[in-house]
Amino acid sequence: MNTPSSAGQVRTTSGQGRRYDSIVDTIGNTPCIRVNRLAPEGIDLFVKAEYFNPAASVKDRLAVSIIEEAEHSGELKPGQTVVEATSGNTGIGLAMVCAARGYPLVVTMADSFSIERRKLMRFLGAKVVLTPRAEKGFGMYQKARELCAANGWFLASQFETPANARIHENTTAREILADFEGHSLDYWVTGYGTGGTVTGVGRVLRKVRPETKIILSEPANAQLVGSGHAQERASDGAPASSHPAFEPHPIQGWTPDFIPLVLQEAIDEHLYDELIPIAGAEGIEWSRKLAQQEGIFTGISGGSTFAIAMQIAEKAPPGTTILCMLPDTGERYLSSPLFESIPEFMTDDEISLSKSTPGYHMPDA
Repeated sequence: MNTPSSAGQVRTTSGQGRRYDSIVDTIGNTPCIRVNRLAPEGIDLFVKAEYFNPAASVKDRLAVSIIEEAEHSGELKPGQTVVEATSGNTGIGLAMVCAARGYPLVVTMADSFSIERRKLMRFLGAKVVLTPRAEKGFGMYQKARELCAANGWFLASQFETPANARIHENTTAREILADFEGHSLDYWVTGYGTGGTVTGVGRVLRKVRPETKIILSEPANAQLVGSGHAQERASDGAPASSHPAFEPHPIQGWTPDFIPLVLQEAIDEHLYDELIPIAGAEGIEWSRKLAQQEGIFTGISGGSTFAIAMQIAEKAPPGTTILCMLPDTGERYLSSPLFESIPEFMTDDEISLSKSTPGYHMPDA
């Protein structure tokens, strides 16, 4: 229980009445949080803050699903090395789960992604093999497959495995239904990386809440789905080449340079109602606004999804309810453009504040 504080009251908590057997048991049940200061008047705008997962992103769900399903099927043997291509969050989630379950992990990652991501994976015990950024996501993907074939490792296959969408169907979607039981939910907004979130949640909302409009987004300068150009695939559904509509973009975790097989279901089965592109610069701007005006700390992908939610909110009639996915925390982006304008040293205003009282001044530069 969490009792909100107000005038004359003190905030208290009473615990959850349970203890956890493992860090992986804390994955899921992330909160839906009302947006108060940024939401247009009369609009009920909420965010589902996936950074409340233990390794701070939505991909913790995917990571535990892949490992547990492979253990159950016998495909993953005790002590076997796991290998995966990732832009960071899946790798961090896998590193956490593999550390807890006793599996070595090797991650392949293009060197264009933020440095803190590779450091986090290494801190959690994983090995990170970097691939040239010129080879894009397809290069790191092919490197993981090479390493798997050469060493007899278990390939996590986040872009193809049915375990991906299934975990969102069984957890994320069920949480949304529970949190909005008895209440309207007019729009649900998400981006895509692997496509697991939109496919898994879309399966459920289409059946149980068909009135909810599902909005999908992708980078404005890398509109793979919006291009209408079909993805070339190998016989197993893996991408056979880099998608021709791809361009490098700043929304890390979104839109690799191919359309994942997991996402293809959402395209083929019409599991979203509208596709709205967003520029990375707008995502960065809205991430900062969320932090500075709501105290909600999310990354560029979360800011980009929220930018779309705000576009919808500004046009929607009063009484509309919108839920927006926030995939991860802003701390994943300290070395990225998200923090480029954040100074390391004191600003002129901060120096003036320091000098407004007589003591404890920093030496002049």
